[in-house]
Amino acid sequence: MFCHYTARAGRQMISSAKQVVMLTQAHTLASPPTPLSSHPTNVRLVPEPNRSFVTMTTNNDDPHEVDAIFQRKHSLRSKLRKDLKNMDPIRRSEEDNAIQSIVLEAPWFKASKSLCAYISCAALREVDTSRIVSQVLSEPTQVMEASNPIDLFILPGLAFDRSGRRLGRSGGYYDLFLKKYQELAKQRKWKQPLLVALSYSLQIVDEGAIAVTSNDVPVDALVSPAGFIPLSPAALDRL
Repeated sequence: MFCHYTARAGRQMISSAKQVVMLTQAHTLASPPTPLSSHPTNVRLVPEPNRSFVTMTTNNDDPHEVDAIFQRKHSLRSKLRKDLKNMDPIRRSEEDNAIQSIVLEAPWFKASKSLCAYISCAALREVDTSRIVSQVLSEPTQVMEASNPIDLFILPGLAFDRSGRRLGRSGGYYDLFLKKYQELAKQRKWKQPLLVALSYSLQIVDEGAIAVTSNDVPVDALVSPAGFIPLSPAALDRL
């Protein structure tokens, strides 16, 4: 199922028999595919004993503070873009494979009936999702309306921390897209989706390094080469 919800033309999403949506630069919501098999999985869980849950507050987004936050974001984006550009190709490939294997074997992925995921862009040096997309599209595909509920969002980003903060690429499209969907889900009394971001090892930064405003949407969990990292009660509930 394909559903086009675009905050701006640019990123594409796909869906399949397991109701799936894939994003690339703009946003498209895709539909529910049939459930995947639920045979035993080999999912690695990264424990977070001192986990803290982030709330998005920045003193009511005072203009002066917001300007300082944008400057900090710009600086961190520059650093991460450079780090990703310099990442060893062999290591990148190994991490791509590890991350996708963890997702494909995860019970929360197999149990999802409607999924929205991004189509990776090599030029942006995003974590590869080609195997995930192939898995989803190996089932019958359908087109779904944006008015249908989605269980799981698989998201990209430039940097993440262990309290759920996500640094995007400055357009704000994913945050706008997610906020609008969350509002729709609340209005229609749907269960809120699980927000899972895919991250190379070098993209996980120290807590506090990512400045946020009230417009930034936190993620529930990360998948890195080290395993699945739950960051919110919602992620813990899906384990």
